[in-house]
Amino acid sequence: MTRTAAGRFVVLEGIDGAGTTTQTQMLVEHLRNEGVRVARATREPSDGPIGSFIRQVLTGRVVAPGGRAPAWTTMALLFAADRMDHVESEIEPVLSQGGVVVSDRYDASSLAYQSISSDRAEDTALDWIRQLNRHALRPALTIVLDVPAEVAAARRHARGEPAQLYEENDAQRMLAAFYRDLPRHMPTDSIVVIDGSGSIEDVHARVLGAYRTRFP
Repeated sequence: MTRTAAGRFVVLEGIDGAGTTTQTQMLVEHLRNEGVRVARATREPSDGPIGSFIRQVLTGRVVAPGGRAPAWTTMALLFAADRMDHVESEIEPVLSQGGVVVSDRYDASSLAYQSISSDRAEDTALDWIRQLNRHALRPALTIVLDVPAEVAAARRHARGEPAQLYEENDAQRMLAAFYRDLPRHMPTDSIVVIDGSGSIEDVHARVLGAYRTRFP
């Protein structure tokens, strides 16, 4: 997984309720205020056709026969397909102009979420997911917001949104541990794990610090 492009491609990762969406928007807004000509916030699942379908699956509007959730392998394939469409239609056009793209989630989410759902040994599942994403564009920087599962659950509850697939607390604790160890799972990527607890402004300062360390 060695593809790169002009411009800067940055990803924010973390469990549900970690604040990735808020911090993605804040970082992009900060860059625009600093005069970055082209700075765009995006997300996965994307807003494209495959990503929109995935969002319906995650919210339970689409289910497999018998009312069950789709298998982890099916979800991994859907996310990989959405990712390639996302890169080609939304990310690379901005990077080709020398702009900055900040994505709320990317392929680390596939490694985390699909691997904990797998009925296979972790290493086997991770290797399979890596192969699916081997042609994906590599981020210049991935920032992980490390938040305890209990804190993230309280944030989700405060939002009052219906629970989505993967939002059970046991799953979130497993995901939090996985993300905390993400540099080991993705050793060739530039990854920084920061404390995602505290006020929105405090976390934004840490995100900006991680960004400035990578891009002085």
